[in-house]
Amino acid sequence: MAVPKRKTSKTRKNQRRTHYKVEVPGMVECAECGEMKLSHRVCKHCGSYKGETVVEK
Repeated sequence: MAVPKRKTSKTRKNQRRTHYKVEVPGMVECAECGEMKLSHRVCKHCGSYKGETVVEK
């Protein structure tokens, strides 16, 4: 069984983990109210989706 000869340093461990990042979700501007919203979702502010009112507030 393979066993590491030395302890992995914090620097080397963190260099390996540089790709584990939180990504920013794809935000777009709502056509009805102008608020920022997630794409392909109903707007939380005005309740519209693709120009139609889906949810009444």
